[in-house]
Amino acid sequence: MLERGIDISHETVSFWWNRFAPMFAVEIRKRRVQQLRAHSNWQWYLDEVFVKINDETHYMWRAVDHEGELLESYVTKCRDCKAALKFLRKSMKRHGCPHILVTDKLRSYGAAMKAIGNADRQATCRWMNNRAENSHLPFQRRERAMQRFRSMRSLQKFVTVHASVYNYFNQERALYSRNNFKLNRVAALAEWRELGAA
Repeated sequence: MLERGIDISHETVSFWWNRFAPMFAVEIRKRRVQQLRAHSNWQWYLDEVFVKINDETHYMWRAVDHEGELLESYVTKCRDCKAALKFLRKSMKRHGCPHILVTDKLRSYGAAMKAIGNADRQATCRWMNNRAENSHLPFQRRERAMQRFRSMRSLQKFVTVHASVYNYFNQERALYSRNNFKLNRVAALAEWRELGAA
């Protein structure tokens, strides 16, 4: 914007984010889901993170795929079987059923898996769930920068959009050469511009 001589305020950016970010997130998620459902060995890593909203502890349930990309986030006030079941049903309705679900040893997951009929697909082991634990870090950095959240609704909206956009531009630079990184980055920016033009 600055290159084009346009000067805007923080309120304008906030307005644009509230208006357009959910539309971009939905479109990105649709494209991503189509690609992932075709994967032959699709694994999910499930975990929950503690979030403070107005000095009250809430729980954000998260599903991460085998590539470390966040699939789904769901915010609740409790960490029981009912919340786990709702989270799993919502995730599977949107993304399909994975081959393996890796979780920690929270009993709510086991009870929810039995209710759905996926108990044989659950894997729990020490350090096996590190992919989900590491996926919390970008969110926690962003949470500190935003000085926490004021309501469950704003948190739910933020995590849905933040995850989709973060996945889109997280290129895992350490895994390949600089030339490939630049090519992938250019492709992501071109697709982002296409989303914005639509």
